[in-house]
Amino acid sequence: MALSSVWDRDIERVLLSRVEIDHLTTRIAALLDRDYAKAERVLLLGILKGSVVFMGDLMKKMTIPVEIDFMKVSSYTSGTESSGRINILLDLNRRDLSMCDVIVIEDIIDSGRTLSYLVDYLKLNGAHSVRTCTLLDKPSRRVVDFTPDYVGTLIPDEFVVGYGLDYAEQYRTLPYIGILKPEIYTKKK
Repeated sequence: MALSSVWDRDIERVLLSRVEIDHLTTRIAALLDRDYAKAERVLLLGILKGSVVFMGDLMKKMTIPVEIDFMKVSSYTSGTESSGRINILLDLNRRDLSMCDVIVIEDIIDSGRTLSYLVDYLKLNGAHSVRTCTLLDKPSRRVVDFTPDYVGTLIPDEFVVGYGLDYAEQYRTLPYIGILKPEIYTKKK
């Protein structure tokens, strides 16, 4: 795959090409269509900011009616390390949550803390049902007992960027998912 962005020089190698990502989103959309075909209200709940690109592509491929909403949640204190504490920066404000089958959309799952917390939080707040969907799953980094319901693909313990994933708010616009060169995120500040 030819690289064409100013950020390409920082990429060690491409992990998933545009075509591979397209196949993953098509497969997941078909599964969601099948599993929620009889659901009355399906809510795709994107976790900002990383899931936006994935969720946008996913919902365009779905054939069932869906609603969308967003939450912004943080567990990172620096660019690469999780604090272990979940902070809700933008909450979901819906009075009809009890009528919604919620599918939480994430770009990547590492420790599992955030999604584990959000599933419990949404259930506690009355969601009719809650399932999780991630493009990338990195189970080698899991620190809580959590298994997502829908997974695009498992990935190795590498620092990935592109297709919505960032490092220090950069690289989100890459149309592929690449492994960031370690010297980029280990530089002394």
